[in-house]
Amino acid sequence: MARTAYSNTAAPIRTPRGTEYEAFARITHRLRQTAQDKKLSYSAYVKALYDNRRLWTLLATNVAESDNQLPKELRAQIFYLAQFTAKHTSDILAKKADETPLIDINTAIMRGLQREGQ
Repeated sequence: MARTAYSNTAAPIRTPRGTEYEAFARITHRLRQTAQDKKLSYSAYVKALYDNRRLWTLLATNVAESDNQLPKELRAQIFYLAQFTAKHTSDILAKKADETPLIDINTAIMRGLQREGQ
């Protein structure tokens, strides 16, 4: 009993970068998975698109804050990607595009988050 009293029973502590990576990974996985099955469950696909757009809207809001400490150029790039994601998601829902660019962007962001965490 004494040994287990001090054991780590909680989930591991994540860094902000790790939390961002996890959010991108989870949403990108769902987007990829539901895209394959969109004929069977279109509502799940739309929900994944919605969650992806919400993530990017949150990022855009964050980088627009005056006290954000990221370099100005990087903040502008993230804001642009958020705008692209919103527009492209609308195009997907209008059946004018597919999800591939969104998945590619998220994957590139995840790679960057992994690299900077090393």
